[in-house]
Amino acid sequence: MRKRIDEIRRAELIEAAHRVFLREGLQGLTTARICQEAGMSPGILAYYFKGKEEVLYAMVRFNNRLLMEDVIARMRRATTAWERLEAIVEGNFPDHAFTRNVAIAWLSVCAATNVNQNYERLQRLFYSRLVSNLASAFGGLLDKGRLRQASLSLAAVIDGLWLRKAVGHEIGRDEAVALVLHNLVSLLSEEEILALRQQGTGVIR
Repeated sequence: MRKRIDEIRRAELIEAAHRVFLREGLQGLTTARICQEAGMSPGILAYYFKGKEEVLYAMVRFNNRLLMEDVIARMRRATTAWERLEAIVEGNFPDHAFTRNVAIAWLSVCAATNVNQNYERLQRLFYSRLVSNLASAFGGLLDKGRLRQASLSLAAVIDGLWLRKAVGHEIGRDEAVALVLHNLVSLLSEEEILALRQQGTGVIR
Protein backbone atom coordinates (compact mmCIF):
# COMPACT_ATOMS: atom_id res chain seq x y z
CA MET A 1 0.00 0.00 0.00
CA ARG A 2 2.83 2.40 0.88
CA LYS A 3 4.48 1.67 -2.46
CA ARG A 4 1.23 2.45 -4.29
CA ILE A 5 0.88 5.77 -2.47
CA ASP A 6 4.49 6.63 -3.30
CA GLU A 7 3.85 5.91 -6.99
CA ILE A 8 0.77 8.15 -6.96
CA ARG A 9 2.67 10.99 -5.28
CA ARG A 10 5.55 10.67 -7.75
CA ALA A 11 3.10 10.80 -10.66
CA GLU A 12 1.38 13.86 -9.19
CA LEU A 13 4.70 15.67 -8.80
CA ILE A 14 5.76 14.78 -12.35
CA GLU A 15 2.47 16.06 -13.76
CA ALA A 16 2.78 19.23 -11.67
CA ALA A 17 6.32 19.72 -12.95
CA HIS A 18 5.00 19.33 -16.49
CA ARG A 19 2.40 22.05 -15.99
CA VAL A 20 5.00 24.41 -14.50
CA PHE A 21 7.39 23.58 -17.34
CA LEU A 22 4.81 24.51 -19.98
CA ARG A 23 4.21 27.86 -18.25
CA GLU A 24 7.72 28.78 -17.11
CA GLY A 25 10.16 26.77 -19.23
CA LEU A 26 13.08 24.74 -17.95
CA GLN A 27 14.74 27.69 -16.21
CA GLY A 28 11.58 28.49 -14.26
CA LEU A 29 11.04 24.94 -13.10
CA THR A 30 11.96 25.28 -9.41
CA THR A 31 11.36 22.84 -6.58
CA ALA A 32 9.15 25.36 -4.79
CA ARG A 33 6.95 25.92 -7.85
CA ILE A 34 6.57 22.19 -8.46
CA CYS A 35 5.47 21.53 -4.87
CA GLN A 36 3.10 24.50 -4.89
CA GLU A 37 1.56 23.35 -8.19
CA ALA A 38 1.08 19.84 -6.77
CA GLY A 39 -0.47 21.25 -3.59
CA MET A 40 2.21 19.63 -1.45
CA SER A 41 4.45 20.99 1.25
CA PRO A 42 7.83 22.49 0.27
CA GLY A 43 10.66 20.01 0.43
CA ILE A 44 8.54 16.92 -0.23
CA LEU A 45 10.15 16.57 -3.63
CA ALA A 46 13.34 15.38 -1.93
CA TYR A 47 11.44 12.45 -0.40
CA TYR A 48 10.26 11.05 -3.74
CA PHE A 49 13.19 12.03 -5.97
CA LYS A 50 16.95 11.95 -5.50
CA GLY A 51 17.19 15.53 -6.74
CA LYS A 52 15.69 18.16 -9.01
CA GLU A 53 17.48 16.68 -12.02
CA GLU A 54 15.65 13.38 -11.57
CA VAL A 55 12.22 15.00 -11.55
CA LEU A 56 13.15 17.12 -14.60
CA TYR A 57 14.15 14.00 -16.50
CA ALA A 58 10.94 12.22 -15.44
CA MET A 59 8.91 15.23 -16.54
CA VAL A 60 10.50 15.35 -20.01
CA ARG A 61 9.91 11.60 -20.38
CA PHE A 62 6.29 12.13 -19.34
CA ASN A 63 5.80 14.85 -21.94
CA ASN A 64 7.42 12.80 -24.71
CA ARG A 65 5.14 9.89 -23.83
CA LEU A 66 2.08 12.13 -24.09
CA LEU A 67 3.15 13.29 -27.55
CA MET A 68 3.90 9.76 -28.74
CA GLU A 69 0.57 8.45 -27.43
CA ASP A 70 -1.28 11.27 -29.17
CA VAL A 71 0.41 10.46 -32.50
CA ILE A 72 -0.38 6.75 -32.12
CA ALA A 73 -4.03 7.47 -31.32
CA ARG A 74 -4.32 9.69 -34.39
CA MET A 75 -2.66 7.08 -36.60
CA ARG A 76 -5.06 4.38 -35.41
CA ARG A 77 -8.02 6.51 -36.50
CA ALA A 78 -6.57 6.90 -40.02
CA THR A 79 -8.11 4.87 -42.85
CA THR A 80 -5.49 5.52 -45.54
CA ALA A 81 -1.70 5.75 -45.63
CA TRP A 82 -1.94 9.47 -46.40
CA GLU A 83 -4.15 10.02 -43.35
CA ARG A 84 -1.49 8.26 -41.26
CA LEU A 85 1.06 10.78 -42.52
CA GLU A 86 -1.31 13.62 -41.68
CA ALA A 87 -1.76 12.13 -38.20
CA ILE A 88 2.00 12.11 -37.63
CA VAL A 89 2.31 15.75 -38.63
CA GLU A 90 -0.73 16.88 -36.62
CA GLY A 91 0.51 15.00 -33.56
CA ASN A 92 3.69 17.07 -33.60
CA PHE A 93 1.53 20.19 -33.17
CA PRO A 94 -0.85 19.16 -30.36
CA ASP A 95 -4.22 20.89 -30.22
CA HIS A 96 -4.18 23.93 -27.91
CA ALA A 97 -0.43 23.45 -27.25
CA PHE A 98 1.18 25.26 -30.17
CA THR A 99 1.74 28.43 -28.16
CA ARG A 100 4.75 30.63 -27.62
CA ASN A 101 5.12 29.63 -23.96
CA VAL A 102 5.19 25.93 -24.82
CA ALA A 103 7.59 26.58 -27.71
CA ILE A 104 9.96 28.51 -25.44
CA ALA A 105 9.80 25.70 -22.88
CA TRP A 106 10.78 23.13 -25.48
CA LEU A 107 13.52 25.34 -26.82
CA SER A 108 15.02 25.34 -23.33
CA VAL A 109 15.04 21.52 -23.33
CA CYS A 110 16.72 21.43 -26.75
CA ALA A 111 19.39 23.82 -25.49
CA ALA A 112 19.95 21.63 -22.44
CA THR A 113 20.81 18.56 -24.57
CA ASN A 114 24.24 20.10 -25.03
CA VAL A 115 25.05 19.53 -21.35
CA ASN A 116 22.61 16.81 -20.32
CA GLN A 117 22.98 13.35 -21.85
CA ASN A 118 19.59 12.24 -20.55
CA TYR A 119 17.80 14.97 -22.50
CA GLU A 120 19.92 14.19 -25.54
CA ARG A 121 18.93 10.51 -25.26
CA LEU A 122 15.24 11.41 -25.06
CA GLN A 123 15.51 13.66 -28.09
CA ARG A 124 17.14 10.86 -30.08
CA LEU A 125 14.35 8.53 -29.00
CA PHE A 126 11.74 11.07 -30.08
CA TYR A 127 13.27 11.44 -33.54
CA SER A 128 13.70 7.67 -33.87
CA ARG A 129 9.99 7.29 -33.19
CA LEU A 130 9.26 9.89 -35.88
CA VAL A 131 11.29 7.90 -38.42
CA SER A 132 9.58 4.67 -37.34
CA ASN A 133 6.12 6.21 -37.69
CA LEU A 134 6.94 7.61 -41.12
CA ALA A 135 8.29 4.25 -42.27
CA SER A 136 5.06 2.63 -41.08
CA ALA A 137 2.93 5.17 -42.93
CA PHE A 138 4.91 4.92 -46.18
CA GLY A 139 4.77 1.14 -45.91
CA GLY A 140 7.67 0.45 -48.28
CA LEU A 141 6.79 3.07 -50.89
CA LEU A 142 10.12 4.84 -50.37
CA ASP A 143 13.53 3.20 -50.37
CA LYS A 144 15.89 3.66 -47.41
CA GLY A 145 17.58 6.73 -48.88
CA ARG A 146 14.37 8.57 -49.68
CA LEU A 147 12.84 7.65 -46.33
CA ARG A 148 15.86 9.21 -44.62
CA GLN A 149 15.51 12.33 -46.79
CA ALA A 150 11.81 12.64 -45.98
CA SER A 151 12.39 12.09 -42.26
CA LEU A 152 15.17 14.66 -42.01
CA SER A 153 13.23 17.17 -44.09
CA LEU A 154 10.03 16.86 -42.06
CA ALA A 155 11.92 16.95 -38.74
CA ALA A 156 13.75 20.11 -39.83
CA VAL A 157 10.52 21.86 -40.85
CA ILE A 158 8.72 20.80 -37.64
CA ASP A 159 11.61 21.98 -35.45
CA GLY A 160 11.90 25.19 -37.44
CA LEU A 161 8.24 26.06 -36.98
CA TRP A 162 8.45 25.48 -33.21
CA LEU A 163 11.54 27.68 -33.17
CA ARG A 164 9.74 30.41 -35.09
CA LYS A 165 6.86 30.18 -32.61
CA ALA A 166 9.30 30.53 -29.71
CA VAL A 167 10.79 33.73 -31.08
CA GLY A 168 7.36 35.31 -31.55
CA HIS A 169 6.55 34.57 -35.18
CA GLU A 170 2.80 34.79 -35.73
CA ILE A 171 1.89 31.37 -37.05
CA GLY A 172 -1.13 29.27 -36.12
CA ARG A 173 -1.29 25.56 -35.52
CA ASP A 174 -3.29 24.81 -38.69
CA GLU A 175 -0.89 26.87 -40.77
CA ALA A 176 2.06 25.00 -39.30
CA VAL A 177 0.51 21.64 -40.14
CA ALA A 178 -0.26 22.83 -43.69
CA LEU A 179 3.33 23.98 -44.19
CA VAL A 180 4.76 20.62 -43.12
CA LEU A 181 2.34 18.75 -45.38
CA HIS A 182 3.28 21.07 -48.25
CA ASN A 183 6.90 20.14 -47.68
CA LEU A 184 5.96 16.46 -47.69
CA VAL A 185 4.10 16.83 -50.99
CA SER A 186 7.18 18.45 -52.55
CA LEU A 187 9.18 15.29 -51.78
CA LEU A 188 6.79 12.94 -53.54
CA SER A 189 5.60 12.38 -57.10
CA GLU A 190 1.92 12.70 -58.04
CA GLU A 191 1.76 8.93 -58.50
CA GLU A 192 3.16 8.32 -55.02
CA ILE A 193 0.72 10.77 -53.42
CA LEU A 194 -2.18 9.08 -55.23
CA ALA A 195 -1.01 5.67 -54.04
CA LEU A 196 -0.84 6.92 -50.45
CA ARG A 197 -4.33 8.42 -50.67
CA GLN A 198 -5.83 5.25 -52.12
CA GLN A 199 -3.97 2.67 -50.08
CA GLY A 200 -5.31 1.44 -46.76
CA THR A 201 -3.20 1.52 -43.64
CA GLY A 202 -1.53 -1.78 -44.40
CA VAL A 203 1.80 -2.17 -46.20
CA ILE A 204 1.99 -0.48 -49.57
CA ARG A 205 3.02 -2.81 -52.39
